[in-house]
Amino acid sequence: MSRIRVVAAVIERDGRYLLGRRPVDKRHGGLWEFPGGKLDDGESVEDAVARELREELGLGVRRVGRHLRSFEDDGSPFVIEFHVVEVLGEPVAHEHESLGWFTPAELTEMSLAPADRAFVVGLADSPAD
Repeated sequence: MSRIRVVAAVIERDGRYLLGRRPVDKRHGGLWEFPGGKLDDGESVEDAVARELREELGLGVRRVGRHLRSFEDDGSPFVIEFHVVEVLGEPVAHEHESLGWFTPAELTEMSLAPADRAFVVGLADSPAD
């Protein structure tokens, strides 16, 4: 099976991380995730992050930082790549059911999509600073 790259933006402000709740009619519907999406053919990570955050949240991107970790989404062709991202503006939920800013402790108690859950488990070992 051919792998499809998906970028997830790890956006942190004041010790809290931005997550969105997936629409119920999509894969992992109703679960929380770090925002992002699929890379188009030939698209760079930076361009995909800028496009996805503009479309999903109305945010600009100041900087795409380091790649933190990647996880396969079991039962699908997706590989989720988590990257530190600095944004401009305030997020607006254009695609997600809701948005929120959460502490690392709160993240461990949330209903997260599987790759996001795997990332959060290792968040203490890979801070986004």
